[in-house]
Amino acid sequence: MKWEQIIGQQALKNVLQDSIQNSRVGHAQLFLGEEGYGVLPLALAMAQEIFEKENPSSVHKVENLNHLDLHFSFPVFTEKNISLSKRYFEQWREMVLENPYASFDDWTSFLESENKQFFISADEAEDIGQRFMLKSFEGGSKILIIWRADKMNDSAANKILKFLEEPPKNTYIILCAPSANDILPTILSRCQIVNVPRIDNEDILQSLSNKETAKEIAYQSQGDWNLAKFLSENNLGTSEFETLFIQWVRNAFQAKKKPEVLREIVKWARQISEWDREKQMKFLNYCIEIFRLAMLQNYGNDDLVYKKLSEGNFNWSAFSKFIHGANIVSIVEEITDASYHISRNANSKIVLTDMGIKLTRYIHKASS
Repeated sequence: MKWEQIIGQQALKNVLQDSIQNSRVGHAQLFLGEEGYGVLPLALAMAQEIFEKENPSSVHKVENLNHLDLHFSFPVFTEKNISLSKRYFEQWREMVLENPYASFDDWTSFLESENKQFFISADEAEDIGQRFMLKSFEGGSKILIIWRADKMNDSAANKILKFLEEPPKNTYIILCAPSANDILPTILSRCQIVNVPRIDNEDILQSLSNKETAKEIAYQSQGDWNLAKFLSENNLGTSEFETLFIQWVRNAFQAKKKPEVLREIVKWARQISEWDREKQMKFLNYCIEIFRLAMLQNYGNDDLVYKKLSEGNFNWSAFSKFIHGANIVSIVEEITDASYHISRNANSKIVLTDMGIKLTRYIHKASS
């Protein structure tokens, strides 16, 4: 992965490149940020530069994820009582070469195994130890990238901790995770933390090929290139989100006088619950953004409203008057909680139904 292939993140790229050129790379680093911010691409670019500094001819091997001294560990499911990522390396390699910004849910969907539990096991940690007992094939450094290190179970985490405490000579370990919440404090204390921020909207805008929708997608993606890529490539998906958002809001307005409309919200939730988890969470993020734009519209910040819903003669101006300071926090909190529970494998039909019905109360709340 070349530095110039990474979307945005110029300041962080400069810091990482400088640390390599001046031989100040810590043996254990933890890159924290959403996959769509470029956590794995940054780790791959760093690995490539380390190897290129030692042996310029090794670049193409890293770019193709075929360098014998570059090792990967990532969550997989248990098969025949064994959970080892090397069994699925070719599939993971294919996904990453196609989209290095791919998310954890993209990975489970890629293997068509969304309903299985993916994690990094103690078996995996032991396998890592065995791999690093061997000498470097090219006589230089050995690098381990642990993608989604937050998926380590306790046994694996404790074994990885020992590996971090006494790493083999000339070994670099890069752990990647969305946040530090599920990482053992003892592991955190032994890693140099690298916070990967969201990508600037301008960098996403410049990287999108469809300039007609680029501004809308850049704002909607919230600094996540994986989401921006999805929205750009699936225009019908965005239209589908708009249709379902309008359907939800209209039902919420009618429910006060027509309680039977609640059945429609239940059907609405059932329809969305049939999507994969990644798409559900993208839709919920979309809903948060639309409510935010409606509030901006209500308070007269029309120049900041880059998208106004109009499908099916939807009255955007009238709708926005119902979104204000007295209810926006409750609405966003409900959607955020729903997204969190879905990410934790809760029953999405129940979660979405509960969230959908609660909107019928919040949307009629008077502004203070």
